[in-house]
Amino acid sequence: MPPHPPGRVLVVDDHPTVRLMLTLSLQQQGFSVTEASTGAEALRLLHREPFDVVLLDIVMPEMDGHEVLAQMKADAGLRDVPVIVISAQDELDSVVRAIELGAEDHLPKTFEPVLLRARINASLEKKRLRDAQRAFVRELELERERSERLLLNILPGPVAQRLKQGQSVVADSFDDVSVMFADIVSFMPLSTSQSPVQMVRLLNEVFSTFDALAEQHGLEKIKTIGDAYMAVGGLPSPRQGHLEAIAAMALDMIAAIPRFRRADGSSLQLRVGLHVGPVVAGVMGTKKFSYDLWGDTVNVASRMESHGLPGQVQVSQAVYERLKDTFSFESRGLVPIKGMEPTPTYLLRGRR
Repeated sequence: MPPHPPGRVLVVDDHPTVRLMLTLSLQQQGFSVTEASTGAEALRLLHREPFDVVLLDIVMPEMDGHEVLAQMKADAGLRDVPVIVISAQDELDSVVRAIELGAEDHLPKTFEPVLLRARINASLEKKRLRDAQRAFVRELELERERSERLLLNILPGPVAQRLKQGQSVVADSFDDVSVMFADIVSFMPLSTSQSPVQMVRLLNEVFSTFDALAEQHGLEKIKTIGDAYMAVGGLPSPRQGHLEAIAAMALDMIAAIPRFRRADGSSLQLRVGLHVGPVVAGVMGTKKFSYDLWGDTVNVASRMESHGLPGQVQVSQAVYERLKDTFSFESRGLVPIKGMEPTPTYLLRGRR
């Protein structure tokens, strides 16, 4: 371990002879010394330069040592600087008051070099230990913040909070949730013309844009699967207007996607599907958490996307009925849907 650098000591005393004696003694012992003749000057120096220890006379005109000490302890940037008060033999009450104000130690004015060095070194060692402890605590806080950010990137905030509080199983039923699936049309077959790095970079740019839109509209991204994107509205905290919000996000996604280009220069197209209804949502896994949704609402939303048209947002009858007064639609009539009877679907065109 490298040796500690010499401590920086601030000597505060209104008597020049006392300051000189202390300075010479400390410099002979290897300390770096700065002098202040008044309490006000000492505070100015402390705000301007870092010091490891302050030797502070108690009895000084205008601003005495008690006032300097009180101001230091009231200042977050100075309260941890060790202070050793200097006192005459008959100033015991003043010393006691200084200790109560937060002084680290005291020295009589009959300075003994060995005692002076021992007191300062003890204060320096305590300061180093406190500094190391603060650095360790700060590193723990930074690590906790990093872990918190990572958890919030995986799980919705309220769900993550429940896990942190010790809840082992998180599962909820929601009566009214809007579900959106989006898929980049023909992305995987054409991705063979790109390197893996180019493909991942392009997908990251696209999905990062979608993430920003989800946050803008107050919606929750659930996951990405390959080149597909899933988001929901109305959970984990129920909210009014979630279906309107997810419809607006879908239109924004359709508008945003053409600016992204494949390696051959061609633009991307998106196919989006929406449905609304009840779902069950919960956390799966114990090491790699996943927040997911189950139920017919999820299946129908997925079918709305997979049986939709490139560049279009296809929605179910339920979505149409709830949004027909505020959004414009085009009917597709009865559309054959895998696993379902021919189903009336609509293309979302925009706001009215």
